[in-house]
Amino acid sequence: MEHPPYRVAQELESLLGDPEDPGTDFSHARCLELDENEEFPADICRVLENWGLQEFYIPAEHGGRLTDYETLMQVMRVVARRDLTVAVGHGKTYLGGVCVWISGTPEQGRRLAEDIRAGVPVSLALTERAHGSDLLAGDVRGEPDGEPHGDGERDGGGGWRISGEKWLINNATRGSLLSVLTRTSPDGGPRGFTVLLVDKRRMTEGEHYRCLDKIRTHGIRGADISGIAFDGAPVPADAAVGGEGGGVETVLKALQLTRTMCASLSLGAADHALRIALDFAERRELFGRRLVDLPQARHVLACAAADVLAGEALATVAARSVHTVPDELSVVAAATKYLVPTGTEALIGELTRLLGARAFLKDVHARGMFQKVDRDHRIVGLFDGNTLVNLNSLVNQFRSLARGWQRGSGDTAGAAQAFDLSAPLPPLDPARLSLVARRGSGIMATLPDSVEALRSEAARRPELKGALAAAERFLAVIGQVHDAMDAHRAVVSDVPPAAFDVARQYSLCLAGAASLGLWAHNHRAASTGRTGALWNDGVWLWPVLDRLLTRLGEPDAGEPDAYPELLEQLRATRAAGELFSLLPFRLPGGTHAPTDVSDRSDASAHTDTRAAAGGTRTSEGTSC
Repeated sequence: MEHPPYRVAQELESLLGDPEDPGTDFSHARCLELDENEEFPADICRVLENWGLQEFYIPAEHGGRLTDYETLMQVMRVVARRDLTVAVGHGKTYLGGVCVWISGTPEQGRRLAEDIRAGVPVSLALTERAHGSDLLAGDVRGEPDGEPHGDGERDGGGGWRISGEKWLINNATRGSLLSVLTRTSPDGGPRGFTVLLVDKRRMTEGEHYRCLDKIRTHGIRGADISGIAFDGAPVPADAAVGGEGGGVETVLKALQLTRTMCASLSLGAADHALRIALDFAERRELFGRRLVDLPQARHVLACAAADVLAGEALATVAARSVHTVPDELSVVAAATKYLVPTGTEALIGELTRLLGARAFLKDVHARGMFQKVDRDHRIVGLFDGNTLVNLNSLVNQFRSLARGWQRGSGDTAGAAQAFDLSAPLPPLDPARLSLVARRGSGIMATLPDSVEALRSEAARRPELKGALAAAERFLAVIGQVHDAMDAHRAVVSDVPPAAFDVARQYSLCLAGAASLGLWAHNHRAASTGRTGALWNDGVWLWPVLDRLLTRLGEPDAGEPDAYPELLEQLRATRAAGELFSLLPFRLPGGTHAPTDVSDRSDASAHTDTRAAAGGTRTSEGTSC
């Protein structure tokens, strides 16, 4: 099954060439060199801009190529798969502009589109040193500019003088434009903040602003993570995005889009980590056998493969939901932003135990890229609201979500459109974005129908019985989770730890509903083509559901029979030079495997593998 977003991403992948070839502009060797020197990847960003990556940050109505968020996600996944520093450093421009796309005037959109098209970096300036994620505590202030007259007008045409410091801002120094959440009412509160599109080019450095020093970071070392301090900087009245006092609402709606798009960073990191680990397992010899032939190593790889596809399924449905159920995006965006980064972190952790010492060493296996992926990805979970922020967002909606499940309400038609990859996506209607999913989740409400569709198929095809058993068990668990949500429906502040755990379980349930919906609506069309073997007989669906049940802490989850065929598909895909993915995507370089300085056994590797051989069961799955 060919899918347009993957075809567009394939165009970029093919242009960039084989990342294992040091002669390519966007090679792993070059990325490691830049990381070692903590240098911004400006030359690689120029390559991407020559292709036109910045056009995907601009909505089509402003002349760009952003027609749907699924395509943007797959394009950024390509960049993140090669290097997260580049994806974070360049992709920040989209995050910086999204407030304008949601709430800006046509003129603001036109001017911003011109700047982005010209390669001008844009930043989103939300956080402050003293307040972190507490946006309502922000101290950067905008004082009305000019002297007041009797008619209420001011000299200078209105506008503000802003003062204060924004800190840990991506591209704060390199960027020329910043969307700054500013306190424009001394009393603050939900209507006391305004997003101001600040243009540093219209200010005097040293007098109106100064850039704060780049912060040295453990990962994404080359990124411009710095800050900016304003001192009475003049900002014109037409810089207000969404009107004075609308800043918090604009930002919260914008974060629904950016949290969804953060999944592309985790998907790319997971792709890369899994490929490195598989190549190692295929070549490494222990006890006279290849590592990939040892049972525990096979189990780790198969579980990782299932986790990659679970993240891809949820992220795909979430990206399409931007268009089809924007009034429920507050739910799916929070669940996706929590689950995909944390799932990728856990995946990398499991693969670390498989690689042993080589997970930490440079210039030994895969040029040492695994340790870079590990370091770089750890920050993704902090972007646009950390784990607790996103789980808290779900807790705040427990009442409407529990009621929606009981009533079977929610936008089920919009959810079905998100599932069906052949269905065209309507343009995003920003006016439909809502801070709360008032009728519940349509994705969740479709679950009984998705299970029934699988049940009908399994009646004719015994090969689906394993997937059906997992789906039916999932349906029972989801009912229990909604009962637990209902018990916490009155929580507003001082959220108890138990409520956060229920929100975590809800996210896993939403991923299961998304996976079942995606399979039910596409398995026939997807059963042909280069990834058809994954869709036939529930080869990907069964292990994905089993992994989600395991992570939910269900007793006796972890069905061994669910995984062998998935592992063989992973190996076959790698051998064919394809990305391990739900839909076809060819990687450059064919079956080329990274050079390994030493693939043979040594004492430390024997110790690692023996220690791993008896993995332990935890509530988050099997620890290998």
